[in-house]
Amino acid sequence: MRQLIVSADDFGMSEEVNEAIEIAHRDGLLSTASLMVAGPASADAVRRAKRLPNLRVGLHLVVIEGETTLPGAAISSIATPDNQFGTSQLGLGIEYFFRPSARRALRREIEAQFRAFKASGLSLDHANAHKHMHLHPTVGRFLIESGLRHGLRHVRTPLEPPEPIKAVELHFDSLGDAALRRWCGVLRHQIRKAGMTTNDWCFGIAWSGHMSAGRVAGLAENLPSGLSEIYFHPATAKNAHLQALMPDYDHVGELDALVSPLFRNAVKRGNVELVGWDGAPVRT
Repeated sequence: MRQLIVSADDFGMSEEVNEAIEIAHRDGLLSTASLMVAGPASADAVRRAKRLPNLRVGLHLVVIEGETTLPGAAISSIATPDNQFGTSQLGLGIEYFFRPSARRALRREIEAQFRAFKASGLSLDHANAHKHMHLHPTVGRFLIESGLRHGLRHVRTPLEPPEPIKAVELHFDSLGDAALRRWCGVLRHQIRKAGMTTNDWCFGIAWSGHMSAGRVAGLAENLPSGLSEIYFHPATAKNAHLQALMPDYDHVGELDALVSPLFRNAVKRGNVELVGWDGAPVRT
């Protein structure tokens, strides 16, 4: 059996992102979104989610390149006074692993994000992390520990196999790609040890920001057996914030892919079952 979760990250980053997620859910195949609880447009995202009862919303944990939930002064070892995380994955990764003060601040911030999600009144469907930072063993552990306290059952593993990508178009599988796949085993062990579930496969890494209708239609026809997730970064337009953070992303193109008949028809031809994280079929 081939099952597929169609999801979008960065819910709450901007109203353009939120609007695209609403359109893609209403008119396309999108069933799931991941919320940045401290994002500039998080309140707008929550309002939209509450009028879309079939949209499943989880936590998009932010511990890099984004706003903090707690005041930056309260977690100064990992954030700036104006409530911003740094942008260096290597630098933050070292801090989170080796500095006790950074780990304490990180634990408090992750718990605060789960509490903020609960305060939104939305049901917690799943969790993942911006820039896949939950692959970091410390971030992953704290996400799971806080998640257990808040009823979390499902966590994304960003494990993208190369074969379906290569079946769609020529793709060079680098040593970094192979190393990332092996590192996913650490996260998967953490998830399963906690009694949570995860996906078998995940797509959106090699073509991040460029998930065109042709590419995702090709993926739908070449999905491996098991539970896959295809995640997107849609937006109705590219504002200054999106341009600064993701200058080369085709956000509008990803929205077009989500509502494309090409993608929908490929899912049908491939006999792919659209589901949520709980494995239940979703309506489209």
